Amino acid sequence: MSRILIVDDQPLIRAGLRGILGSAPDLTVTEVDNGYDAVAAAAANEVDLILMDIRMPGITGAEATRRIRELPDAHVRILVLTTFEGDETVLDAIAAGADGFLGKGVEPDELIGRIRSILAGNTELSSAAARALVRHVASPSRALRADPELTRLVELLTPRERDVVVAVAAGLRNDEIAAREFISQHTVKTHLNRAMTKLGMSDRAQVVSFAFRSGLVSE
Repeated sequence: MSRILIVDDQPLIRAGLRGILGSAPDLTVTEVDNGYDAVAAAAANEVDLILMDIRMPGITGAEATRRIRELPDAHVRILVLTTFEGDETVLDAIAAGADGFLGKGVEPDELIGRIRSILAGNTELSSAAARALVRHVASPSRALRADPELTRLVELLTPRERDVVVAVAAGLRNDEIAAREFISQHTVKTHLNRAMTKLGMSDRAQVVSFAFRSGLVSE
C-alpha cells in the first residue's frame, strides 16, 4: 500500500483529489494545506508520494520540494499538480527536484496511472511541461548546438527506439505513442526502457534533453 499526501490550500481541491485517489485499492491518502506540513511529513517518513500544489500561502510548492530534497533521509517521490503550467513554473519545479509535473486538468484514471508510474521510479511530465523543458533546452540564449558525442549515441538506437524517443520529446504519453505508432503500451515502455539503458538515462526529462541536444529533434 502506497501512502499519498495531498498538499493543497483549497479544501475543494483536496476533497476532489481524495475522492479520486481513494478509489484506488493500492493507495492510502492523507492531506495537508501547506508546504511546511509537507516537509514535516517527508522528514518523518510518513508518505511515499506527495501530490504538491505550486501556489500556496507560506512557502510555494517548489520551495517545499527543494526543502524536502535537502533532507538527509527523505526518499519520498514528488508529483507537482497545478493549474499553472507556464515555462517558469515547470522549470522551477523540476529544478527543485520534482519527479513529475501535471496540470489539474488531468483525467482521474490518468492521474492514478501517473502516480503509480512515479512510485515505480519513473518521471512523468504533461505535454505542456515537456514542451517547456524542450524550449528551455532549445533557447537561443543557451547557445546550444548538437553535441557530437550525443549525436553518436543516436546510432545505438534502433529506428523504433528513435521514434519513441522523439515522441517522448514531443510530450506524448505512452498511450498516445502507442496509438501513433500502432503498437501496444507495453511495447512502447520496452523500447523506451531499452533506449534509456543504452543512453545511460533514468527518466523522461533526461530523454527530452537528449533528443534536442543530440540533434534528433529540433524546436
